[in-house]
Amino acid sequence: MKILITGGSGYVGSRLTYFLLEKYDDMHIYNYDLSFFGDKHLPFNNKNYTYIKEDIRNSDKFNEILKNNKIDIVIHLACLSNDPSFELNPKISRTINYECFENLVLSSKKNNIKKFIYASSSSVYGVSESPRVDETHKLVPLTDYNKYKGLCEPILQSNINDDFHGIIIRPATVCGYSEKMRFDLSVNILTNFAYNKNYINIFGGEQYRPNLHIDDMCNLYDYLIFKDTNKFNGEIFNAGSQNLKIKEIAKIVAKIVPQYTNKEIELNYSKNDDNRSYRITSDKINDVLNFKIEKNIEDAVHDLCKAFEKNLIKDSFNEQFVNIKTLQKLNLT
Repeated sequence: MKILITGGSGYVGSRLTYFLLEKYDDMHIYNYDLSFFGDKHLPFNNKNYTYIKEDIRNSDKFNEILKNNKIDIVIHLACLSNDPSFELNPKISRTINYECFENLVLSSKKNNIKKFIYASSSSVYGVSESPRVDETHKLVPLTDYNKYKGLCEPILQSNINDDFHGIIIRPATVCGYSEKMRFDLSVNILTNFAYNKNYINIFGGEQYRPNLHIDDMCNLYDYLIFKDTNKFNGEIFNAGSQNLKIKEIAKIVAKIVPQYTNKEIELNYSKNDDNRSYRITSDKINDVLNFKIEKNIEDAVHDLCKAFEKNLIKDSFNEQFVNIKTLQKLNLT
């Protein structure tokens, strides 16, 4: 089987690539990515891996790759991810996250791709007081990022048919260890500070965030690759485990990290104007797809601490681990 992952060099894409290559001997992974955030971590020595350093906005090249390699499934992860990234250059963010999306879908359909799995985002819900936001909840985008994530969804849905299946996943904020780390995500950044500086800065703290362990994210994509999606074609699924306030996540981190460092963690609180707050329910993914989320925030914190212990993560406060700071240096067009 041949799987093309757009954004395969990123946080989730890298972990997913290693996960699939380690699990299957008869699967070939094509990573289609410009790799804004680096590519030295990629599995170049694996015979079942092909790296295509290319822009998803180049529709001709994307079409050529699908056609020449007879790809079976596309998993579309590539985007400028997280809300602050859109403060950089709204135009380039729009072109990468939205304007090229239809071409990706149409090219996939034209080249007989069996499934197109789209990673949207649970941030499309923006702000909600509801304790159980399901897939029917109205979308309240607060930034261009979650607006464009939501606008791509109906484009895919309008192009599906019996031969071309589309599945939309709205993941919670992902956490845990990856070969390409990000330390601008709530659980990860709090663990980084706690482990390496013995304190955590909590901005606001009352905001709710849904969370998802990166291993569950990879397991879900793996599950969808082989799942018969006839009955679920065009469906949208939330994917998350725990809905916790930022201050509650910080307390979990502060409890676990001292088991590795033998140092007490100081919690520092300050005000914040980030008003994104929402909780999701992932009942549908369990009830309809029969997929069970197995890990939690505690697992992610332990995994990160073990990675620090093994020296798998070096210089963790380097700007390379923060998307917006890396993008600022690139001056993209």
